[in-house]
Amino acid sequence: MIDPLPTAAAALWQGNVTRLIGARENAVYEMALPEGGRAALRLHRAGYQDAVAIRSELWWCDALSARGLPAPAPLPLPSGDLLATLPDGRHASAIRWLEGAPIGKAGQPLPQPVTEQIDLHFQIGRLLRQLHDSSDRLTLPDDFSRPSWDLDGLMGEAPLWGRFWEHPRASYAQMSAQFAARKTAQTMIARHAADSGGFGLIHADVLRENVFVFQGDVALIDFDDSGFGFRLYDLGTVLSQNQYEPARDDLRDALMAGYGTEDVEMVEIFTMARILASVGWTIPRLSPDDPIHQSHLARADLIIRRLLG
Repeated sequence: MIDPLPTAAAALWQGNVTRLIGARENAVYEMALPEGGRAALRLHRAGYQDAVAIRSELWWCDALSARGLPAPAPLPLPSGDLLATLPDGRHASAIRWLEGAPIGKAGQPLPQPVTEQIDLHFQIGRLLRQLHDSSDRLTLPDDFSRPSWDLDGLMGEAPLWGRFWEHPRASYAQMSAQFAARKTAQTMIARHAADSGGFGLIHADVLRENVFVFQGDVALIDFDDSGFGFRLYDLGTVLSQNQYEPARDDLRDALMAGYGTEDVEMVEIFTMARILASVGWTIPRLSPDDPIHQSHLARADLIIRRLLG
């Protein structure tokens, strides 16, 4: 049976759904527009982000796009609003189409030659610096609301993506290692916060699937997890998927050079923080027999051994 909800949502923008692009936190569809263009229609996951948070995300993306950054600009409804509420209570939004293709896929080696991988990571670092600097110059609306990827959001007693150190599929040794890694990360991130103040609006989900390349330039999509957080966490998120790449360290160094930081220690700590958070992300979202549970636990083992011995 064809789900009528996406069709009904697209009609609010006078568009037509052409295909399902993906369904992770949100269901995302390609939508054909009446004037011949395309947009991405998002049906937001119920209970994940509320209307105020989604409007804040869309406001931020619009502000970045208006300043020339390659970010997805929202597409207003005919009424001018950026968000629709559907009959089942879910929210829908649309963003203007960004040309390009992801630089890679989760769980698969990067397909480009190493020299091209290095150049891409330098570009991503430079784009993240532009994103952060541009965001710092914005005057946010009074009702702006996004999640906080602060110390508690990452490593507190109730982190945003769950208590990763209690993963039901983890062995006792894995849980013990993650608990120890959490304590180390708490200490290091608290020290970083006190020393540098590198905190503000971040994308928070700079995965390969969310970095598009078109005619040699990179762009960011999917700001659904964006919020207030440590700047270097964005770099750690990029690097979290590179742990098995032969050029892992070279890619890290290129990303850092593009961003303009030499703080290898904290970039590695935030990489570990993202990998641990991703372990927590799997708990409520994936079926118990999904192999991603074990692959995420194994990746956590790898970086904990690498950083903490």
